Amino acid sequence: MVNSSKIENMLETTNKHLIIGSGFVGLGMAESMKTADIPYDQVDASDDIGGNWYHGVYETAHIISSRKITQFTHFPMPDDYPDFPSAQNMRDYLNSFADHFDLRKNIELNRKVSYVRPIADNLWEVTFDNDEQRIYKGIIICNGHHWCKRFPQFSGEFNGEIIHSKDYKNSEQLRGKRVLVIGGGNSACDVAAEAARVGAKSVLSMRESVWFIPKTFVGIPVSDLIQWWVPEWLQRFTAYLIILLTFGSYENYGLPKPNYRIFDKHPTLNNEVPYYIKHGRITCKPGVRCLDGEEVEFVDGSRESFDLIVCATGFHLAYPFLAPELQRVEGATVKCYGGSFLEDYKGIYYIGWTQARGGVGSLLSASAPIFTRFLKLQDQIKIPMGLVFKEMGEQLPKTHLQDPQKIFRELKLVNFFFNRIVKKAHQIDSQYSDFQNSPLPPVAKEVVGSK
Repeated sequence: MVNSSKIENMLETTNKHLIIGSGFVGLGMAESMKTADIPYDQVDASDDIGGNWYHGVYETAHIISSRKITQFTHFPMPDDYPDFPSAQNMRDYLNSFADHFDLRKNIELNRKVSYVRPIADNLWEVTFDNDEQRIYKGIIICNGHHWCKRFPQFSGEFNGEIIHSKDYKNSEQLRGKRVLVIGGGNSACDVAAEAARVGAKSVLSMRESVWFIPKTFVGIPVSDLIQWWVPEWLQRFTAYLIILLTFGSYENYGLPKPNYRIFDKHPTLNNEVPYYIKHGRITCKPGVRCLDGEEVEFVDGSRESFDLIVCATGFHLAYPFLAPELQRVEGATVKCYGGSFLEDYKGIYYIGWTQARGGVGSLLSASAPIFTRFLKLQDQIKIPMGLVFKEMGEQLPKTHLQDPQKIFRELKLVNFFFNRIVKKAHQIDSQYSDFQNSPLPPVAKEVVGSK
């Protein structure tokens, strides 16, 4: 016989949305939901808020975007914060944000989601790792994309230690060691620079050269130099000019010129790697061919001995608590409309999976209030908002990389024309009969839960 109290607990959440994750994005969404007076619960698998800034970064990490564009527009960082706040600054800031807007009372920590599925009446059943189940009106996924580690496939065996950059926490892991860092992104450059300071040897292996963008130019954070109205071609030209004036030719560093346009990949903002290359403290190598005991052979045929390999090779975008029918990830891109919405399921929203060249706070401050307006519009129509966007001619995204200035321009237009969008949504909705999500079966007990 089914326990009546269990049923009551499951049903008391049917008028709420569930936010999964309490990192930067999850907290920003929670504050916007609260401001819009939309009922919600929030859960996080960790034992504290802050997401990657709490559990995923090394002690010496600093943001690569500036304080000005990383902070929430309506909740500025303290005046005594530097232009590039530290990991501790970020943790303190997010805790202050949660306290200021009284968000903690809705957050349940150590609550790991193991399965999410659509059920009858367009509701969503959530199963936690302790087998508790609840039924929600909708699911807002903010579980981040810096936790599912991606490792390269190596040929051969290595006698030393191999770790992912997410497992790197402080310089003592590098001290006195011969260190190979694989990757060309921001974490790779930070670890290589730290190894240059405290290690016996620092080698940076990149399959191809990357554009090193200085964090500041004439004393101003580079990210602060671009205004919302600047088109991407002019942003590119400005970046090329800044790189040329700061670092000069790549040939001066023994590096080939990158073979892609700047901004076609997530930018690497770093002054230290070129500096340490010039001081002989960092050596750059091409990709790894194979491992051989304590040696690593590179694709150019050269070999070096190492004690430690740090794989700063990125992360998979992963939603392990979703059924295959809801897995819309292709590479690093979620195939959804409006950045969040599906065309065939209503009540599930993918948030924060894109990577914009800029601070998350300013983007959330502009986009989250619009998202909550679409949530309220979703209550007024039968069909999913994603289907509305599709019928209005929007295309599915082809990349996870985004120009923040373009986003700001688009958000201004959406705000300006929102009433027209509402009218169009109702017109499209009238062309469809009653819509219902296709329910999915419960998951088998052995399926592993989410991060």
